[in-house]
Amino acid sequence: MMLPRLAFLLPAFVLVTAAAPATTDVYAPGRAVVAEIDHIVTPKRIDETFVATLGGARQVVNVRGADRDNPILLFVHGGPGSVEMPMAWSFQRPWEDYFTVVQWDQRGAGRSFLLEDPKQVAPTMTLPRYRDDAIELIELLCHRYGKHKIFLMGHSWGSAVALSVAIKRPDLLYAYIGMGQAIDFRENERVGYAWTLEQARKDNNEKAVREIEALAPYPGTGPLLLDKTNVERTWSVHYGALAAFRPDADFYFHSARISPLYTTTDRQAWDAGSAFTIRIVWPQLADASFENVHRVNTPVIFFLGRHDYTCPWPIAEAWMKKLSAPKKEIVWFDNSAHLPMIEEPGRTFAALLQDVRPLAGPGPAEVDPHKAH
Repeated sequence: MMLPRLAFLLPAFVLVTAAAPATTDVYAPGRAVVAEIDHIVTPKRIDETFVATLGGARQVVNVRGADRDNPILLFVHGGPGSVEMPMAWSFQRPWEDYFTVVQWDQRGAGRSFLLEDPKQVAPTMTLPRYRDDAIELIELLCHRYGKHKIFLMGHSWGSAVALSVAIKRPDLLYAYIGMGQAIDFRENERVGYAWTLEQARKDNNEKAVREIEALAPYPGTGPLLLDKTNVERTWSVHYGALAAFRPDADFYFHSARISPLYTTTDRQAWDAGSAFTIRIVWPQLADASFENVHRVNTPVIFFLGRHDYTCPWPIAEAWMKKLSAPKKEIVWFDNSAHLPMIEEPGRTFAALLQDVRPLAGPGPAEVDPHKAH
């Protein structure tokens, strides 16, 4: 049996091991049901998947919404390499009545993994390149759908990518929304490690304590070591750092099996892309930090789970207190850890309507400047 593989901050557990052979796709009927439920039939709908070339690499983009006049919300997934597109059906449909929601499989991840030679993509997989891919995608979306700004939501690893965009190109954004926000990668590991060890000791779990203590010093002073992080994540997930009050997040990852957007082959690509991406990107992130960023020139809203020790919430809260921005706010999720969109989907939807959507201004429509003259 294959073991779970780590994707930074959000573990991408192997899904293909439990899938039936490709010749007997037992999930096909379920996917058909979900596809029909999620089918958008409104006159001004958008429902399309296309390939965009960003930074020279082809990448898969899905766009869905009930009214093309609504503002765009781009979701930047975690990992690196842990795509959101296959699970989005389980929480995103209500969003699509008020936003045009974009899911994007980043370079080397998910369905995008199949589009390029990994050997060619590998040298390009850096945080600045992911940031610039996102900027190119935003510009493409604005041109394609006649917008001048969008909402940008980053989750987990994706919050580092998306916050980098907000810093560099605030002019493209109505607001930045960080969910499970990463601020300082090394500090993230230090705080998460201490919390996990504390939980194991409280639980009198001798095996966990022994394995966690054996990692010390963690994270250390050099590159972040994937083998050590895998062990830490195994126990932090067990104690609810990923999904509050749960020993794992299988309920979330398994929803991909009946995603209308992901076949068995696509799920296999997701697994391969996650392993490929994390091996390349994780060691680079040891000293990646936003601690010296004190101003962002667009509204900043954090969606933080009170039980999140995958990206420990105290780090994000402390950073937000020091931040200067046109507007800043933390929305707390008292019954969530790292996955508020699926742990508290109603609360997430309410926050998007109450705290985010009004920042686009009154009325759903925006005029395409190219058509106005």
